Amino acid sequence: MTTLPAPTPTTTLERPPDLQVNGMTKQFGSLVALDNVSLHLKPGTFHALLGENGAGKSTLVKCVMGFYTPTAGEVLLDGQKVQIDNPRNAHQYSIGMVYQHFTSVPAMTVAENLVLSRLDSPAVINWAAEMEKLQAFMATSPFQVPLDLPVGQLAAGQKQKLEILKQIYLHSRILILDEPTSVLTPAEADEVLGLLREQVTAGELSVLIISHKFREVMAFCDEITVLRKGRFAGSGLVKDLTVADMAEMMMGEKKEPTPVAKATHHDSLPVLEVHQLCANKDNGVEAISNLDLTVYSGEIVGIAGISGNGQRELVEVLAGQRPATSGEIRVNGEPYFATRAEMYRHKVFALPEEPLRNACVPHMSVAENMALRTFDRPPQAKGFLLLLQAIRQMALGLIHQFSVKTPSPETPVSNLSGGNVQRTVLARELSADHIKLLIAANPCFGLDFAAVDFIHTQIVDARNRGVAVLLVSEDLDELLKLSDRILVISGGQFTYESSIDTADYTAIGQAMAGH
Repeated sequence: MTTLPAPTPTTTLERPPDLQVNGMTKQFGSLVALDNVSLHLKPGTFHALLGENGAGKSTLVKCVMGFYTPTAGEVLLDGQKVQIDNPRNAHQYSIGMVYQHFTSVPAMTVAENLVLSRLDSPAVINWAAEMEKLQAFMATSPFQVPLDLPVGQLAAGQKQKLEILKQIYLHSRILILDEPTSVLTPAEADEVLGLLREQVTAGELSVLIISHKFREVMAFCDEITVLRKGRFAGSGLVKDLTVADMAEMMMGEKKEPTPVAKATHHDSLPVLEVHQLCANKDNGVEAISNLDLTVYSGEIVGIAGISGNGQRELVEVLAGQRPATSGEIRVNGEPYFATRAEMYRHKVFALPEEPLRNACVPHMSVAENMALRTFDRPPQAKGFLLLLQAIRQMALGLIHQFSVKTPSPETPVSNLSGGNVQRTVLARELSADHIKLLIAANPCFGLDFAAVDFIHTQIVDARNRGVAVLLVSEDLDELLKLSDRILVISGGQFTYESSIDTADYTAIGQAMAGH
């Protein structure tokens, strides 16, 4: 099969090309992120790419865009094989991508960002001529955004419209959208997707959208392709499918919880009580709304949810990293504001997501990071003096107990593998006496099987000792294995709750997708 040369983008409105991905495989070392996946985006259609987090969706589109070089597989445009080595190359084939996070420069105006996005931007810009062209473009575009306004002053919905406008301005005929509505209100999402739907129906665009929201898929999409754990799991026309059909493809067959050795507890007491808790995202938009939650001693409560539905903000409030806007938190029956003193008094410990960013000081040593909870207390401190030998001896014991692979206690923690960074945090958080509450957020993300098994064992051991555990995870298998009770968070609210032995796998999938 011949390989097409990269064409020069054209300003004339032609039919979008037919895009086929055949047998796409991508390996990162021993990890197979994508395994022989195929997809067909027909001209002038709105196609949804579905799957749980980690299913391979982003890897697939990054292979198409040229961010990754696939291990195997090919991309065809109008039946001809094409070689896409980088995003600039993809643009030459009229393929553009709108990312989950905004890429515009906040201090620059909308007009400046549009001109900056062009590959042929001149060194000296004739702004009078450019503004005339931009005004003509904006007059016929599906979205209206003020050209003279700095991007930093735009609302989230306007910023997302600008990201899409940039691709239309660059004459992209195939748009790949990576969860474009995750930062939008439902009304803004409907407006953006509705206007794109009109462009698709008119034959001016083809859209491939990564989405977790069945409501949007049912309202705007023609076809779906579903991935599960890096493999093709199904496809079909939206008009022929129900939400239950899609959820079954995403989640797979109903699974039984993997048995683990759990002790039986009698007379369990409430340790963590959350009542009507609310908190905002970084941009001021509400992230969680009126959450009620109780976690008892000797219990693991699992919270399932697609990333971005409020679980990160909930964990940050409980860990003292984000203020609540309203509501009440009680630990051991007392009001709790997640100060360092309160966490020490109530024996609250945490295994946060992204430990190098949220739980460690990267340039500090393993020993120093293990001592972050206790460095100012005996036997590691005497008055204002730190006893470095005591800190080192404590670290040596924890390194041995938790099997942390490190050249020495003095090694910077950033030099360790991800699994050993997490073991370092685990050692610090679980080695304390009389721990009462453990909050764990995606504790095994990206780790190898041995590290995962070790961390799971430590979490269950803590539960068996009577510790109350709140486990937030995007890995449903992990939650089904470890939890006693499971809740689903969607749109900042709990939408499903069940004991683990009566959990409905399909209902969990539907609740996670906001249906």
